[in-house]
Amino acid sequence: MTAAAQTAAQLASISGAGDEARLLLREEMPPREFALLLIEHGHFPDAVRFLAYALPKRESVWWAWVCVRRASGPEPPPAVKASLAATEKWIAQPTEENRRAAMQAAETAGLQTAAGCAGLAVFFCGPTLAPPNAPPVPPGAQDSAKAVAGAVTLAAVAEPEKIAESFRGFLQQGLDVTARIKLWGA
Repeated sequence: MTAAAQTAAQLASISGAGDEARLLLREEMPPREFALLLIEHGHFPDAVRFLAYALPKRESVWWAWVCVRRASGPEPPPAVKASLAATEKWIAQPTEENRRAAMQAAETAGLQTAAGCAGLAVFFCGPTLAPPNAPPVPPGAQDSAKAVAGAVTLAAVAEPEKIAESFRGFLQQGLDVTARIKLWGA
């Protein structure tokens, strides 16, 4: 089943929505309506996870990259800048070479950073986690979405005095992506 065909309840379940967030769910609620309610009620991490799991992988990574780039400012540290560049290169050209380069740059930036999480999300979009000439080890089905959610959340909390504002802006960007790709209809 594609994310477009999933109900809000199904997406809330796979994205690990918290108990308070689940109280907002109604039977047959459209996913976009649920996402908007999560934002309205300040359940920002739940909303980020919900969108990360709903979006197709490449679009989800693009969303994370945009958020991290905005949060990183005009002159990010070299390792962050390199990780963002490698992630962007994979978004433009999703080749195996670019996927592995994004992972290397993510490791240099630090997997505990927003930029590192975005690059890790790229790596999880591929067919294997194993080195090139080893037997394949497929990533988990939701690993990329988890890394995207981490990247967006870390980007949102980068400036503690602007957390709510950052979350709202990033979530609006994610909703714009769902509309642009017609994820949940027109």
